[in-house]
Amino acid sequence: VPTTTNDFSPSIPKSELETSYRLLENSKRFFQQQLREHPQGHEAIDYLKERGLSGEVARDFGIGYAPEGWDTLSKALGVNCKELAAAGLVIEKDNNAGCYDRFRHRLMFPIHDQGGRMIAFGGRVLGDGTPKYLNSPETSVFHKGKELYGLFEARRRLKKIQSIIVVEGYMDVVALAQYGVYNVVATL
Repeated sequence: VPTTTNDFSPSIPKSELETSYRLLENSKRFFQQQLREHPQGHEAIDYLKERGLSGEVARDFGIGYAPEGWDTLSKALGVNCKELAAAGLVIEKDNNAGCYDRFRHRLMFPIHDQGGRMIAFGGRVLGDGTPKYLNSPETSVFHKGKELYGLFEARRRLKKIQSIIVVEGYMDVVALAQYGVYNVVATL
């Protein structure tokens, strides 16, 4: 089992880590709200329904929607580019010319560490865009080789996990949960 992400380098200020956790949690809430309220959120809901997923499973995994637009999330959070970039939420433009949202028009899968803290996102494009899946970059709070998607949810759901099934991706984990198979994780 991977280690948790509390073994950070002492050179990373605790305040930077706390800021990233807060921004990621606020982003998760924003994406969940957009799934319900944004005019294009129905495209994400339709995709989930086509894949046979219920609203309950989407809720349990915290799935959301990142709207189109270059600065929708950054405007909603109202935080400077440096902090958003440190959390992996935006990409900074060259020459300090601002930033733009990393995730646009995507179904959003929150990634938690084993303790339940928000540490990253996986985003599946809606429509024909590329790349099909876009993941958060490595940050001070997210190290993809140390985490498994769905492990927190599996531990929360099951009192005792006797075995783990490792699958390819987010949708595989969520789809199996739809059918009552909760001891499933995906590598990142």
